[in-house]
Amino acid sequence: MLDEAEPVLRDDPVMAELVEKHDPYVEPNWDEFERLCISIINQQLSTASAAAVRERFFELLRDDVTPETVLEAEDEALRSVGLSRQKIEYVRNAARAFQKRDYTREGLADHTNDEVIDALTEIKGIGEWTARMYLLFVLERPDVLPLGDLAVRRGIEQLYGNGDEELTRAQMREIAEAWRPYRSVATRYIWAEYESD
Repeated sequence: MLDEAEPVLRDDPVMAELVEKHDPYVEPNWDEFERLCISIINQQLSTASAAAVRERFFELLRDDVTPETVLEAEDEALRSVGLSRQKIEYVRNAARAFQKRDYTREGLADHTNDEVIDALTEIKGIGEWTARMYLLFVLERPDVLPLGDLAVRRGIEQLYGNGDEELTRAQMREIAEAWRPYRSVATRYIWAEYESD
């Protein structure tokens, strides 16, 4: 996807600079369920806090994060790694959902983005933000623009704003038109730049 996206993104001078500076695809090879658990952990936490909780969560489950190991883990142990009662409920809801239905790339291949969002948001604890992260990072859909993500909005403002006023979501969508049909790839570059500051 990166090879096809680069020529499109380089037409935007700001994005062209980011393409030169960053490799937005450097991340561990987590599977679909692990990635969903990570998205739940990341909800409403700073990047550093989320990373610390994620690390302890994976250690607790001996790097074997499956629906079965999540459901078998004691509440007390899950709380000790930094998960709130609510997030324990949410990762368990996700585990039960994964046992009942195929949420893998293959299982959702013939679903549209909207259908995937609808299916995921039926799971209590999975909101639209988490569903969009899943589309972007797990299913690797090429044209997702997650404006519900604060880092994405801040990143776009820093790169494209004039510093005086906040950009509206409509203005951000207009800026992102130039990146179609690779808004997911552009989003990864924006995160890479935002997190490098």
